[in-house]
Amino acid sequence: MERITNKLYSWATDLSDGENSGVIDQALRCARLPIVEGHVALMPDAHVGIGATVGSVIPTRNAIIPSAVGVDIGCGMAAVRLDLAADDLPDNLDRFLGPLGRAVPAGVGQGHGRSTDAADRWFVANPYPGELASGLADTAHKQFGSLGSGNHFAEVCLDEHDRVWLFLHSGSRGVGNKLAQSHIARARSLADRLDHALDDPALAWFIQGTPEFDAYIADMLWAQAYAFANRDAMLTAFKKAFRSFVGRGDEVERINCHHNFAACEDHGGVPLWITRKGAIRAGVGELGLIPGSMGTRSYVVRGLGNPMSFASCSHGAGRRMSRTAARKRFTPDDLRREMGDRAWLSEHARELVDEIPSSYKDIDAVMAAQRDLVEVVHTLRQVLNYKGV
Repeated sequence: MERITNKLYSWATDLSDGENSGVIDQALRCARLPIVEGHVALMPDAHVGIGATVGSVIPTRNAIIPSAVGVDIGCGMAAVRLDLAADDLPDNLDRFLGPLGRAVPAGVGQGHGRSTDAADRWFVANPYPGELASGLADTAHKQFGSLGSGNHFAEVCLDEHDRVWLFLHSGSRGVGNKLAQSHIARARSLADRLDHALDDPALAWFIQGTPEFDAYIADMLWAQAYAFANRDAMLTAFKKAFRSFVGRGDEVERINCHHNFAACEDHGGVPLWITRKGAIRAGVGELGLIPGSMGTRSYVVRGLGNPMSFASCSHGAGRRMSRTAARKRFTPDDLRREMGDRAWLSEHARELVDEIPSSYKDIDAVMAAQRDLVEVVHTLRQVLNYKGV
């Protein structure tokens, strides 16, 4: 860990050049905000984001920054370990990509053709705190239990003992995005009422005790619950489809954690809103999931509760370059070469080239940089990767 200033502590790796050379300056703009209590903590996977740095932990007192939570409210990871081993898997896992795609829809705007029974039950138990527009409500029902696109994925993995894990990454889908965009726009529109200038309008905040703050917190907490349940629903569908494909496979353990979220927590006896923008909570003994990229290792970790990071750690490898830069630099053949013998949607290599492992930081360097934040419980290697295209 490096103390950049009294307001910024950094575990960040791979910032020397390229698109991430501006990470420190961006993080300092956030750290200087008068609502920040103590310091901002940069995680090892930190990279430039919109407003706040991706891979940052931002403690605020009596205020919250909607754009720091981001547009995929509650995005995170979930995994189940099955009572299966590598020897139980069929030789050609490529055949499972079709059944997986039918069980867990993926892609931009994709969902189920209708609201599922699981979605209906969840919405009855978790009614929206305000009023959703009819079109958005319909989308929220249909997208419950679906993956999305970009770096969202579902994978079959093996750990260091060759035990089988089902692993996935997703969030609050279209409903979380629409709610976030609305509140971010509202915060920006209120920014001119503040008694100081903002270095970046994307860092506009809501003050606790105002109607805007209350409305955002209600929507944010609801969207986080939606994202968590969305991952659980996908894991259940994933597990059912895999069991049907293999012939057996019961769940042994399950982990589900956010990495784009905010929570009110006590730190040093002070109640703070801790916004983890691309970071997971890593309290003492708390289990979390840290993916590498679609062609590298992922990790199950146990938190060490480091107070300097506000009991947080990285949420993944973190990008070395933007998607645009990756598409300019790499070819579909480069991606095929880096994916090796894994089962994946190789026929869509052109659409997936911006997810090539070389566009991400070295996950081993990221893990080495946070030895004081987490300990590794399991190391996972992918044998099948499925993404939305």
